[in-house]
Amino acid sequence: MDPVKPEEISHPPMDQLQGLEYCIDSNPPWGEAIALGFEHYILALGTAVMIPSFLVPMMGGDDGDKVRVVQTLLFIQGINTLLQTLFGTRLPTVIGGSYAFMVPILSIIHDSSLTRIEDPQLRFLSTMRAVQGAIIVASSVQIILGFSQMWAICSRFFSPVGMVPVIALTGFGLFNRGFPVVGTCVEIGIPMLILFVIFSQYLKSFQFRQFPVVERFAMIIALIIVWAYAHLLTASGAYKHRPHQTQVNCRTDMSNLISSAPWIKIPYPLQWGAPSFDAGHAFAMMAAVLVSLIESTGAFKAAARLASATPPPPYVLSRGIGWQGIGILLNGLFGTLSGSSVSVENVGLLGSTRVGSRRVIQISAGFMIFFSMLGKFGALFASIPFTIFAAVYCVLFGLVASVGLSFLQFTNMNSLRNLFITGVSLFLGLSIPEYFREFSMKALHGPAHTNAGWFNDFLNTIFSSSPMVALMIAVFLDNTLDYKESAKDRGLPWWAKFRTFKGDSRNEEFYTLPFNLNRFFPPS
Repeated sequence: MDPVKPEEISHPPMDQLQGLEYCIDSNPPWGEAIALGFEHYILALGTAVMIPSFLVPMMGGDDGDKVRVVQTLLFIQGINTLLQTLFGTRLPTVIGGSYAFMVPILSIIHDSSLTRIEDPQLRFLSTMRAVQGAIIVASSVQIILGFSQMWAICSRFFSPVGMVPVIALTGFGLFNRGFPVVGTCVEIGIPMLILFVIFSQYLKSFQFRQFPVVERFAMIIALIIVWAYAHLLTASGAYKHRPHQTQVNCRTDMSNLISSAPWIKIPYPLQWGAPSFDAGHAFAMMAAVLVSLIESTGAFKAAARLASATPPPPYVLSRGIGWQGIGILLNGLFGTLSGSSVSVENVGLLGSTRVGSRRVIQISAGFMIFFSMLGKFGALFASIPFTIFAAVYCVLFGLVASVGLSFLQFTNMNSLRNLFITGVSLFLGLSIPEYFREFSMKALHGPAHTNAGWFNDFLNTIFSSSPMVALMIAVFLDNTLDYKESAKDRGLPWWAKFRTFKGDSRNEEFYTLPFNLNRFFPPS
């Protein structure tokens, strides 16, 4: 038997992911692009509905208030997505609501000065204005770090070894929004998960008139089938005598969004009144802004790979963070009850559909803006049970995480140093936030519990984020542990050409600003 050649058992590293039908700057036909844009819009609804549905009742708001917040969040998502794809990183990323802001917002909701307000509507408006003020002030962190290019300077300390845990945990760190939510209504969650995998993977070669319709629209096809099945169960009275929480998770008529939504409503700045400002609230919110910065950094790098682009150079990354800061400012001005970060699930959908086109994401932004103003139509799609979205997340979050692991191909994983850094940062990136979450659920407050509420919120927010913890550990170890002797093992020879905009000729193709704006903002 002839000896096996090395090239037969290994695969050469590749700067750009292969196998995509359309990359970042190539566009599908208009009909296909519009359908794919609608698919991204439907996927973005999950977070846009879940955050207000959880927070608004705690603030004293009614179903009408919840609908207005959902509409406003979708409207700003569309605007922020357009800004990011036009002037930010220009990657095909949806900029959506962020769970990173939950801890400081919950702290504001439970502030004693607000909870003592007896009138529910007045308490809702007062809380909303307090959240708006904190978000407006905190947005300055990303605006300054981004547009001053300070984040570009910081990102020069990154290497493939340091980025693997951050990008991987951008997906893996969201595990609690996957199967734990599917398990709340297994009769619709499990079928959705199975059908999505079958359509997107096992039937992807099925074509209609030489078009891979099943692969492209696996999520939509599976969602329509399971949504109809869930509606059938609801109409047949299957949940009539079940516990209330089960009905909320399973029924298709529990959101009350359609009946409460106006036919036409255009969100506008300061629609809830003048924001109120509190230094403690603003400082705590800055921690959430830092977390969203790190999570978006990981998601940007994953999106670049799934769009068959080169890794965004520090200048482009910093530019994107600056525009995301502008987006968070808009969140505060309009009152969306959340900040902004890259939608990880939509990044995963790029890989599932094998379409990384920027135009598709811009079309999805148009759907967000359009349906946010046409309340009844948008509310119809927003009434999809969240369990269905969670089943899709199980696949898409895992896909994003595996993109992070793919950066290991540029490093030497026969190095004990690299194994140590990767393993420890991945493990602690999952373990520390899980400790903070479990502690908070049992004690009803985070592990940081001093008399300074803003300090507690700051630490609890930082250490509840898996990508944030992973970045702190991985980047510190990577830049202090035998870093001079391990440049090649860390993947720096490959990484070096992506450290400057002009280091690789492909950067100009992928990241140059439109309308010849680079004349006024020359890249560095």
